[in-house]
Amino acid sequence: MSGWSPIATEYDPLKAGSIDGTDDEPHDRAIFRAMIARYKPNKGVVGDPRLTLFVARLNPVTTEDKLHQVFSKFGDIQRLRLVRDIVTGFSKKYAFIEYKEQRAVYRAWREAEKLVVDQHELFVDMEQERTLKGWVPRRLGGGLGGNKGSGQLRFGGRDRPFQRPIHLLRYPGGGGPASERSPGGRRNWDRRERYDRDRHRDYGSRGEDRDDRWHRDRSSRHRERR
Repeated sequence: MSGWSPIATEYDPLKAGSIDGTDDEPHDRAIFRAMIARYKPNKGVVGDPRLTLFVARLNPVTTEDKLHQVFSKFGDIQRLRLVRDIVTGFSKKYAFIEYKEQRAVYRAWREAEKLVVDQHELFVDMEQERTLKGWVPRRLGGGLGGNKGSGQLRFGGRDRPFQRPIHLLRYPGGGGPASERSPGGRRNWDRRERYDRDRHRDYGSRGEDRDDRWHRDRSSRHRERR
């Protein structure tokens, strides 16, 4: 786990279903469906994925004009697509916005997250279908994020990043939070290990456990006082 990161660099449905990315078996049927899916990105999608934002949690009444008005303040927009149901024409509450310049997309990524539009707080991230290797969409059991009510949370994205695995938390020198909080965390951990080792050696010179030696010494002192 030396290459651990809170954000996924490749999409693995099994890891995405785990809060720390360490699960070794699926815990819901949707993850199993995603694992056996053979999904390929839509070739009909045009534009540069590196300049494209994914905007979700829209109010159903939010229109293309409204989105253009809000997001054009971050830079010039090349394309904007509000995804609608092919039959009803109703908004599916997410959209893709492509900018002309990279600095504009990064600015929107930083500043538009949790922006309130039509009384809805938005979720904004980079497009992942064409940029994250192995991507599987939500409708096939994949995706990232999700709400607690559905019981199908997915981790490794901006919305719900992976938590640091427990075995990394136990060893500060291995990159855990203690080494991040304390300068020279690795040195401090090594110093503590040497101290414990020396104490064991001193107490264990006769093949005794240090707790047994402590109790024996304490009993001896008690007898002497009597």
